[in-house]
Amino acid sequence: MTVNLLDYDREGLIHFLAEMDEKPFRARQLLKWIHQSNQPDFNQMSDLAKSLRTKLSESSVITVPQVLRDHTAADGTRKWLLSVGAENGIESVFIPEENRGTLCVSSQVGCALACAFCATGKQGFNRNLSVAEIIGQLWLANKLLMEVADSQPVLKTRSGISLVQIEQSVRKVTNIVMMGMGEPLANFENVVTALNIMIDDHAYGLSRRRVTVSTSGIIPAMDRLRQRCPVALAVSLHAPNDTLRDRLVPINQKYPIRDLLAACQRYLQDAPRDFITFEYVMLDGINDSASHARELIKLVKDVPCKFNLIPFNAFPNTEFKRSSSESIRIFRDMLMQAGLVTTVRKTRGDDIAAACGQLAGRVYDKTRRTTRANVEVN
Repeated sequence: MTVNLLDYDREGLIHFLAEMDEKPFRARQLLKWIHQSNQPDFNQMSDLAKSLRTKLSESSVITVPQVLRDHTAADGTRKWLLSVGAENGIESVFIPEENRGTLCVSSQVGCALACAFCATGKQGFNRNLSVAEIIGQLWLANKLLMEVADSQPVLKTRSGISLVQIEQSVRKVTNIVMMGMGEPLANFENVVTALNIMIDDHAYGLSRRRVTVSTSGIIPAMDRLRQRCPVALAVSLHAPNDTLRDRLVPINQKYPIRDLLAACQRYLQDAPRDFITFEYVMLDGINDSASHARELIKLVKDVPCKFNLIPFNAFPNTEFKRSSSESIRIFRDMLMQAGLVTTVRKTRGDDIAAACGQLAGRVYDKTRRTTRANVEVN
């Protein structure tokens, strides 16, 4: 039986190679070939002994999800629909900016948390992604981005210095946000292993500050993440009180806001940043009033934090509408006047349904949530 080496972080590779009587340093070599060179062919790994290459060819593979669709939005945002078998598909989104390239990574096929404003949650849930399927999204994005960059002509100044026609961020992923399909902390072990690969200097070498896990607030897993791999943390808050959050984010019924904020304070004891990012989707007439803003300011007064206000992105059959630009501006200004760093997320890729909250992929729903919803409608 062959194994997919994308399932292993450095520690996993060391154990795997030890069974072949190979030295630990071989794991570092393999990581570089797999993740830095995007090399799936063992025969091309020139600094590995021929005997090891043979053993690897007989026992293992390097396999990433298959690209089913590849869309590029007018603003340069790129979305991939990737096959993960059994008629299931996940989506990954690359967002190019002037000085960075951010990849939004999925962690599950669908999502079981059923947040009211999220297209993924409306599709139901099938399964957790493997480590290879999670890290494979990054592997594949870097490979495809580099192929595009290499096909572009290089311009030079009169002095011969290369002009960056395509920004470095477009050539390579510089930032990761675990904000794609699924709740990352509900797939804890596989996500943590993938995070270890992302931040390993011999793999992708990303700073912990450039890797963000977004959670709806699974408190025990937040505490475990703090101990195991304290990357940057974003919390999907979306409401200033339990009554409203129970409706919008049902997991709040198990882990209410007071307990969630206490977990945020604990997380900051070891986090690579000195603040938590609170995500707050702006829903017209639901959570966007001045009174909501005042309630929110009072709620987080003891938590070092910043706010990311997210204009709601519509999807089929949703009951919600996006807050007006004026409502968002007033809400933002009230938070900022209270001393809270607040940004409004720029909507990217909405013309290809790649914006925040729109990712849907293709999910064979084991929860039968979509079937029940159709029955209720009919």
